[in-house]
Amino acid sequence: MKVFVIDVAICNGCYCCQIACKDEHVGNDWTPYARPQPDTGQFWLKLHEFIRGTVPRVKMHYVPALCMHCDAAPCRIACPVSGTIYKNGDGLVIIDPAKCTGCRNCVDSCPYGAIYFNEGLNLAQKCTGCAHLLKDGWKEPRCVDACPTQALQFGEELELKESISKAEIMKPELGTRPRVYYLNIPKKFIAGTVYDPEKKEVIIGATCTLTDTGNNEKHTAVTDGFGDFWFEKLRDSTYLLEIEKNGKVKKIDGISTEKDVNMGDITFQP
Repeated sequence: MKVFVIDVAICNGCYCCQIACKDEHVGNDWTPYARPQPDTGQFWLKLHEFIRGTVPRVKMHYVPALCMHCDAAPCRIACPVSGTIYKNGDGLVIIDPAKCTGCRNCVDSCPYGAIYFNEGLNLAQKCTGCAHLLKDGWKEPRCVDACPTQALQFGEELELKESISKAEIMKPELGTRPRVYYLNIPKKFIAGTVYDPEKKEVIIGATCTLTDTGNNEKHTAVTDGFGDFWFEKLRDSTYLLEIEKNGKVKKIDGISTEKDVNMGDITFQP
């Protein structure tokens, strides 16, 4: 059974995957797997951009999003016509364009927003994993073939089991059992600069200890040559920051990582 593994850390936002998908499906009829995709309004693979933090502490990443080809796909349950939405031999979820009645139940049921409705053809459409190409002997879909950084991988579940063991799925709480896995999706960060207002200079070598007040887990960093500290890969929680230098300590409590946090310049006189 096939799976996708997407490494967010090496996706550079080139959009080659999204463009390749459009090139393969716009104006092309791949019945019985898919009818032509409209010129506009549908992205069977869509690259999402995420900007985190505030200037000057800003990070950005990209997440390619497509049909998750779930083993427990809500769209299959929602479809009233038996056999219209099915799993093929590769584990890919296919909407049979010849059987689709245009009821839109599957569109509404997909928790990932991966199914589109084609008004002109009166049918639901989505990523097929390029099932038509795989049938013709291709080893991977167009999006994977077009990726210049190899951020997108496609292959047998057993062959990619090492990567899968380190990956996560989208919305695991839903129990849909997706066959698209993601590596290195960034967690939250807290960053700032420690600054001595009297000397009007940054403080180098201050020890910063961040405590997760939810589970008491501690993280440590030392301010660099610019007085900066960074804590990354943080879970959503509330934190206590302690800054220590020359035996003096400053505490800042109640830092929430509901969003990434740029604390700006933190005044401290060691």
